[in-house]
Amino acid sequence: MGLKLVIGPMKSGKSFELISHFAPLKYTDIPFALFQSSRNVRNENVWTRNGLQLEAKKVGNLDEALNKGYRIIGIDEVHMFNEDIVQPIHKLLKNNTKIIATGLDLDYKGLMFPIIKKLFELGPEEIIYKKAVCEICKSPDAVYTQIYKGKNPVLDGLPAVVPEDGAYTYKAVCRNCFVKK
Repeated sequence: MGLKLVIGPMKSGKSFELISHFAPLKYTDIPFALFQSSRNVRNENVWTRNGLQLEAKKVGNLDEALNKGYRIIGIDEVHMFNEDIVQPIHKLLKNNTKIIATGLDLDYKGLMFPIIKKLFELGPEEIIYKKAVCEICKSPDAVYTQIYKGKNPVLDGLPAVVPEDGAYTYKAVCRNCFVKK
């Protein structure tokens, strides 16, 4: 048991990885749950761009996962949670609950999300770093998620977590195409 992190830019297959692990569990007696941050306004389920989805519970924190007897917990869009979820994650890990968390590792400025740093401090047993196809040059090396307003990249002035609500365009980009302030 332990913590598995699946991180990388958007459109890299993180949620697909989560679904591929959890979909078979529906046919077992293993108690499990999938959670998403209530800050995620894009959809109600864990969803992939290739059309797969699994039901997930939207929560503000993970306190309700404690003392439920879950053996495996999935957390989608973990970067959208506040750092206070690290305490219940730590408690769950101490109780031998396996946790698989997926999310962006870097914000639109190219800085690591504080929650991701805190999860690294828990000593994950496995880290899978996914890459995407750069939406600018089409190389398979995208490691950043760039936010655009119209045709221009946004370089400052937004919070670290910007829900995908249609106000901006989000692109996976490589190191060469990423615009940094």
